Amino acid sequence: MIRATLFAALLLAPSLPALAQTQNSLPHPSEYDSRIPEARNTDYPGTMTLDIDATDVQRGIFRVKQAIPVAKAGHMVLLFPEWLPGNHAPRGQIEKLTGLKIRAGGKELAWRRDSVEVFAFHIDVPAGAKKLELEFQFVSATASNQGRIVMAPMMLNLQWQSMSLYPAGYFTRRIPVQATVRYPEGWTAVSALPAKASGATYSYQKTDYDTLVDSPVFAGRWYREWALSPDVDLNVFADDPKELEAKPEQIEKHRELVRQAQALFGAQHFDKYEFLLAISSELGGIGLEHHRSSENQVDPGYFTDWDAGPGERNLLPHEYTHSWAGKFRRPAGIWTPDFRTPMRGELLWAYEGLDQFWGYVLGSRSGLFSTQETLDALAAIAAGLDNRPARTWRPLADTGFDPVLSARRPKPWVSWQRSEDYYNEGLLIWLEADSILRAKSGGTKSMDDFARAFLGINDRDWGVVTFEMEDVARTLNAIVPYDWMTFLKQRTEGLSDRAPLAGLTGNGYRLVYTDEPTPWFKSNDKRRNQTDLSYSIGLVLGRGGAIASVTWDSPAFEAGLDLGDELIAVNGMAFTADRLKDAIRAKEPVKLIVKSGDRIRELAIDYRGGLRYPRLEKIGEGEAGLDRLLAPR
Repeated sequence: MIRATLFAALLLAPSLPALAQTQNSLPHPSEYDSRIPEARNTDYPGTMTLDIDATDVQRGIFRVKQAIPVAKAGHMVLLFPEWLPGNHAPRGQIEKLTGLKIRAGGKELAWRRDSVEVFAFHIDVPAGAKKLELEFQFVSATASNQGRIVMAPMMLNLQWQSMSLYPAGYFTRRIPVQATVRYPEGWTAVSALPAKASGATYSYQKTDYDTLVDSPVFAGRWYREWALSPDVDLNVFADDPKELEAKPEQIEKHRELVRQAQALFGAQHFDKYEFLLAISSELGGIGLEHHRSSENQVDPGYFTDWDAGPGERNLLPHEYTHSWAGKFRRPAGIWTPDFRTPMRGELLWAYEGLDQFWGYVLGSRSGLFSTQETLDALAAIAAGLDNRPARTWRPLADTGFDPVLSARRPKPWVSWQRSEDYYNEGLLIWLEADSILRAKSGGTKSMDDFARAFLGINDRDWGVVTFEMEDVARTLNAIVPYDWMTFLKQRTEGLSDRAPLAGLTGNGYRLVYTDEPTPWFKSNDKRRNQTDLSYSIGLVLGRGGAIASVTWDSPAFEAGLDLGDELIAVNGMAFTADRLKDAIRAKEPVKLIVKSGDRIRELAIDYRGGLRYPRLEKIGEGEAGLDRLLAPR
């Protein structure tokens, strides 16, 4: 009996490691009460005002004075915008907000940053206070390693989310605001938000905070405007006035973009639309959609080097289409009531992917891209995704979280990690949907019908209509009955060792590889200062032999090459891109000398397949579905 009791006690006793652990100090989690109110769909009591000095263009400093009415005394939280529309991620540049002072009735108030949600500031409003008076600076990037440059000596890009705080606890569409900005003398400023100019000071129309953030400003010394339609303007700013010398036929293709979009959608979701285009080597790169405008930056030569190839002319069709796809029709998880609420990106293939699809189609229909240039671009897109082995472990829908996961930082193995593939693979899915619609309807239906039914509703409505995947499938099924839900789930949630290329073959083209690059491929390499050998040895080279990417499981990968290596010799000769191409063309193993930091090593790439470049090859004779899709209306 004694022995049995002892045995039972031993069974109930903790193990020896647990007993030893109890001799150490064991903390418990501290409690955390954020005290940040959730956004409510109710009016904010009063109108915020912003007074911004944007004249310090040499140092990139915006100086802000803001007044926020208050209705009662006590605890209050002010928020700096964190989750930014179009960024699909928490990209607010809170680190650049400096010199924050908050006053009420002439008395400075203490503020405390939230210890968890660091974009939030806690304050105590004193009794009798009618408004808070804020003063701070936004110290924008002065070099590219600090972030995107938004202020340069000849132009600037003012984004309201960086110039303001807003009260927590309200839908941002229910917070009234009125802004005034002083720009350098002699500059012109353009925004989708109407303004009255008095000299260098612009007073903007009173609006809600959501619309303000959606109405950025481009301003600059050298500016020209072209009306593309009664409702759409092309506003171009440049470092050099020579970059504004556009030919009439070039502007006409931009007008055709607007006409083709109207013909496609049959409705528009703006009262007035402003293309904001910077031709600049000083302002940081951007392509960002808004409901009634878009922010766009291209390198010098947009007009003056027009005949050198399409270059960056796909940017404007892409961002313009977003007024319909992404801004008006928006995945339910992407729409948020304020800029604190996290976005959910699993449907970005139906936001950015659909927009990527229509951007290329409208680029072709308008003539900004020739049909052949569009076919060549689609070939490069298809080949890039078809040679991406990461699809065997990571489904497309998961790439919708990449803006949060990686924030567009460089990746060592993109082909194995994937990136924001919802853009281009989304395009291929919609192209396949087009081929199914044509096949099932005997050629009478296409994605044009989907565009009108899904995106072309509610003419002149520039609100937001959200959707889920079921809404996409339901709209497609109303056009042509088919198991669209299964199709969409398989393409976005399934795994595969090949890209979805059925939209090409079903629409009359197949992806092939030849030993000569297409003109589009050559132009893309030149513009990016690269040598793309992805489809032969599995390398992309930057300037001077520096390796920009290595395809996972490619011959270059098997030879041990890595991102950051530098090629210094090919088959016993000093490296040049042409010598490397000649060595590959010989269809013999390629001997290399490679520099990695201070280390030098010799290796050989055992590849004998010659040069390979993607292009599309017509299947059969006559007009194919893809030809009809890309043809102007």
